[in-house]
Parts: sequence; C-alpha cells; structure tokens
Amino acid sequence: MKHTLKRQLRRLATERPYQIVAASAAALALATTTGALIAGADDAPASQHTATTVAEMRSDTVASRGEARVASPSASTSPSTAAPTASAASPAAKTSGNPDLTRKPAPPKPPATKVLDYDYQAQNTYYNCGPAATRNALSATGIDRTQDELGVELGTTEMGTNSALDTTRVLNAEVKGSPYRTRMFAGAPSPAQMDRLQADVVAAITAGRGVVANVAGDATDTDGGWHSYGGGHYIAVVGYKDYGRTVRIADSANAADPSYWITTIDLANWIATRGYSA
Repeated sequence: MKHTLKRQLRRLATERPYQIVAASAAALALATTTGALIAGADDAPASQHTATTVAEMRSDTVASRGEARVASPSASTSPSTAAPTASAASPAAKTSGNPDLTRKPAPPKPPATKVLDYDYQAQNTYYNCGPAATRNALSATGIDRTQDELGVELGTTEMGTNSALDTTRVLNAEVKGSPYRTRMFAGAPSPAQMDRLQADVVAAITAGRGVVANVAGDATDTDGGWHSYGGGHYIAVVGYKDYGRTVRIADSANAADPSYWITTIDLANWIATRGYSA
C-alpha cells in the first residue's frame, strides 16, 4: 500500500499545478483513510471497548445512585418490622416474669383479738342450753330466732340436745352458705385437735360467726371461776384473744355470770368425748 502511494505522488508531481493541489487533497484523504484502515484492525476495538466500558460504568454508576436514592427513603420512612424491644413490650409481658406482680394477694391475717357483737340470752328452761347457745351464736350474724323455735329444729327434749351434729345441722340451715362443720372428740384431745380447735375458732370469729361447743365436766376460767356441768352443757364461743389461745364464752346457764374467758386448751379438755360446731 505504501509503494502505491509513493508512485501516485511522483506521477502527480509531473501534472499541472492545479492538478497537484487536487491530487494532494485526494492523496491526503486517501492516506487518512488508508491509515485508518491499516490501524483499524488494532485501534478500533480498543476505542470501542473503552467507550463501551466508560458508558457501562457511567450507566452502572447512575443506576446504583438511582437505586440508592429510591432505597434510602423507604429504609428511613417505612415502619420497622423488627421485634419490639423490652421497653416497647406490652404491660402483660413486663409483669408476666415478675412473681410479685403475678402472685395472688395473700388473704389478710386475722386480728390478734376479736369479740363478736352478739345478743346474750339465758336459757329459759333447765334443758334448753342447746337452743340458747345456738341462739346466742346466731345473734352475732344478725339472725334472731327464739329458743323454742330452735329447740324444735334441734330435737331438744327434757333430756337435752343429742350432740354437736344437731347444732351443726341447724346452724347451717340458718346461716347462708352452710359454713359450719362438726369436730368430734372420742376422748382426751390430742395436741393436733387443740390446734384445730384454735384455728377453727379464729376462722369462725373472724368471719363473724359464733361457735357452739358441747362440754361436760369441770373447767376454770382465767379469773379463777369454776364451771361444772357433770351431765353435759352447751355454750357459745363469741370471741378470742392472743390469736386464739384464749376464748370468750357466752354461757346461758347463769344470767349473773353470762360470759368469761378460758384458755383454748382448757376448752378442748372440757369438750372431751363431745364435739363442737365451727
């Protein structure tokens, strides 16, 4: 290609001047084109690859920036779907792990001393101690029944009232919820039975209910008074003190000595072989 170009230039040199100018222009164009063709096999791909690579880089850069602009607002403004932190947890979640908040409140402790407001009445016959004691106990709950009415329900005769099972039955018939239970002693009370008597008296008095006890024999109160019922007798327990270690007795046998205090241990021994309703 180069030898051909040189021959054409020598030939043109012999032509007229105007032809030389035209030929020079033509030769210049041909040389430029030829040089481009000669270098095309190597240069064109490189320039094209460079342009393409730059365009691709610019395109990728623009796209990535555009995606960032789109993604950024959504990340900053969309609500979080992450699990709530401990500070945002519900009140139930906060208290469920706290035993002090989930534990049921303990019932209030009974008072150390309590005496019921009751309406005392002495028995109207020598054998009506059962109806009289039942009546005195019921009066603390606001129930007003006569001894004669209760005597019929108890099955009381001139021989008296049979047992604490009868007083429990009648008390439950009169008091809502039938809260009374019978405790019978086969002989001398055990320490466990004494403790049970103390707990039963405290529970009943705290609930506003009098206790009826069937006693027999002798007992001495805390003031030294002596009380003797060889054939058996019914009394009402209407209060306690010192957390139930001493109890208040409403005794219908003698209107001149209607009430007194006795230790719970002495009361338990007085009930021996009998029972009580609490």
